Amino acid sequence: MATNGSVHLAVDDLGGAGGDPLLLIMGLGVSRFYWPDGLVAALIDAGFSVASFDGRDSGGSTHFDDAPAGNPVTGLFRRRPPAYTAEDMADDTVAVLDALGWQRAHLFGISQGGLVAQRTALRHPARVHSLTTYAAVPSDVRGAAVLRYVHLPFLARLARMRHPAGRDGDIAAGMNLLRMVASAGYPFDEQDARRRVERELAAGLPSGVRDSRAQARQTSATWHGPRLRELRAPTLVMHGAQDPLIRPAAGRRIAATVPGARYVELPGTGHDLPREVWPTVVREIRALAG
Repeated sequence: MATNGSVHLAVDDLGGAGGDPLLLIMGLGVSRFYWPDGLVAALIDAGFSVASFDGRDSGGSTHFDDAPAGNPVTGLFRRRPPAYTAEDMADDTVAVLDALGWQRAHLFGISQGGLVAQRTALRHPARVHSLTTYAAVPSDVRGAAVLRYVHLPFLARLARMRHPAGRDGDIAAGMNLLRMVASAGYPFDEQDARRRVERELAAGLPSGVRDSRAQARQTSATWHGPRLRELRAPTLVMHGAQDPLIRPAAGRRIAATVPGARYVELPGTGHDLPREVWPTVVREIRALAG
């Protein structure tokens, strides 16, 4: 566990001791157990020491269940005071670096994790070697403006999903989410997806996919920090060309705003990390780190 004040953050050292420190930051509604094992192994083989963690209100980290919340979309409109700020979430990342004994690290964030990674690099530039965002929105976009980058029919489908209570319902919810965000250009790996969903539940964690209140608290976290154009860490922006949730325009906007950023659009790829793109992802992150 890492600690940021009263907040406890669940951290995993995934291997590669002695390599370049690389911290993985997962997206909204799912835990650190959703990172594909094969991708992590490839990053270790590429010379990285890899760790991951659960942000506040997710996985095995502190949840703010007593704080008021609506749903992830209404959270963008902030009709009530947020339970915490986006600065708090960036500070959580630094608390994890401290717990790992890493003075600086490369950050790799997917979706909401990419947003947190951007803000960490802006708020704590001395702690970040490089930044990789994947399927993320720009850190400057706030409130309802986020919706210009979101496929609204996808959110409508997500809101209509219903699953029975209990473990079987939790598995069904996780599997349905992974199918929805999957890459249209590649086969869906049913076995790997189920392994990741069941791994989260086997750890005794609640199903983050079903905790819309926690997701709402995360999306409503306000950001008062530096503008994206002030980011100076070497930056790589990757986005799936067929992302069903976040439009590639979001990735292009990040790359166009951050000085010197490199943009890589992945054909046939959705809002996930299919094994077919792992070699490209690892190669690009390794080149950035170098």
